[in-house]
Amino acid sequence: MLQDTKSLWASCQKYISENVTPEDYDRLFSHVSLQTFKVATKTLVLQVPSSYICEEIENKYLDVMRVAIFNTFGKIRLDWSILLVEEQPGKGKGLIVEGNDETLAPDGSITAAKQNLKVAPGTAATNNLPPIDSQLNPSQTFRTFIEGNSNKLSRSVGLSIAEHPQSTQFNPMFIFGPSGCGKTHLVNAIGNHCRKMYPQKRVLYVSARIFQVQYSNAVMQKQINDFIAFYQTIDMLIVDDVQEWISAKGTQDTFFHIFNHLFRNNRRIILISDRAPVELEGMNKRLLTRFSCGLMAEMEKPNLQLCIDILKKKILRDGLKVPDDVVHYIAEKANGSVRDLEGVINSLMAYSVVYNCNIDMRLVERVVQRAVKTEDNTPLTVDEILDRVCRHYEVTPNSVKGRSRKREFLLPRQLTMFLAKKYTNIPASRIGRMIGGRDHSTVLHSIDLIEKRLKTDKEFAAEVAKIEDALKVKKEQ
Repeated sequence: MLQDTKSLWASCQKYISENVTPEDYDRLFSHVSLQTFKVATKTLVLQVPSSYICEEIENKYLDVMRVAIFNTFGKIRLDWSILLVEEQPGKGKGLIVEGNDETLAPDGSITAAKQNLKVAPGTAATNNLPPIDSQLNPSQTFRTFIEGNSNKLSRSVGLSIAEHPQSTQFNPMFIFGPSGCGKTHLVNAIGNHCRKMYPQKRVLYVSARIFQVQYSNAVMQKQINDFIAFYQTIDMLIVDDVQEWISAKGTQDTFFHIFNHLFRNNRRIILISDRAPVELEGMNKRLLTRFSCGLMAEMEKPNLQLCIDILKKKILRDGLKVPDDVVHYIAEKANGSVRDLEGVINSLMAYSVVYNCNIDMRLVERVVQRAVKTEDNTPLTVDEILDRVCRHYEVTPNSVKGRSRKREFLLPRQLTMFLAKKYTNIPASRIGRMIGGRDHSTVLHSIDLIEKRLKTDKEFAAEVAKIEDALKVKKEQ
């Protein structure tokens, strides 16, 4: 009977291999093995190394599995059994049955009956797994995080999450805002506070870039299942700079499955980006819907008073003596960047120690000039670019933002979009909204047209160069 079952499963495998790509067969189905076939209950149990494999097969090849199994085994019930990759000392590998029971009807259709997570006897629970390095910065805590109007909501919710990680409210938490507003400090504070209150929790902070590198290494070493299984054991996962995943399809798809597993099991997910989910062009839509299903908390650059408060706190921490007028000067020049404030204080401390000198205005001016983007070298804005282009072509900004398709307005409009994308960090969707409420596809089309013309029209290229010179922008080499 066992031999007959193996033959039937071999027939299934043959059918599947003929109806999926060789890459996907090697990536997915080569890891699927026959565990048991219970004749009495007509239940086929297939074993996979992780829920990722199961979910990928269900998402991409459900019809293929349905036909293959129904044609060989007939009307049966399919159970997935998922092998936990983490090994426990002296216990071997535990078996997790993840409620993905599937019934094959006579017509070949599959109906899924979702159940609660069941852990087989002898399987280690998450809190019995080996400890991990959280990768958190121990110096970034709520005690050192200064609250202001620009971060009050994010800080309040973050503290609540750290104190009640088991709550499903505000999950996931998506924090976004410009660089230097304190996002990274806040999420480290959340993680550190949670670990302090719940030492058994597996908390992990990881940058999107590191996650992507880990994923690539796992793929090359054929250890993707181990990689996913590890992240599925995390109780609080904090991912910084998720905007770096734009266009990284493989990374996005893998994180989608990790996200689903953590979310289903009420684990905490905290995501950080420099822009809102709606502006993450190139990100998978199904992933964006999950980013947006919890709390989206925007953090703004700190105002002058908050910058002063942050400076005074850092000065007190480092034992420096800085006159009040110098503190105000630094705060005014920092352009609301907490990182710039930190850099200035660190530089002042170094000068003070190495040269044994007092911190006065003259020294601060030198340090600020080298460490901070002041008004003389701040990035261009879309409005400044629009104004300069309009002056060159002798048209008004309102006419460029309008709906007219006349060439006298269309060219300045397209060029403004091109220069805005080239010289600002603003995404195409926001540029389009700022120039007459247009969508990102219009912006990308305009950019493409301008780039092509620059390559073939020397007179036009010279015109654009004059506009760039007028904007006092250092052109790309």
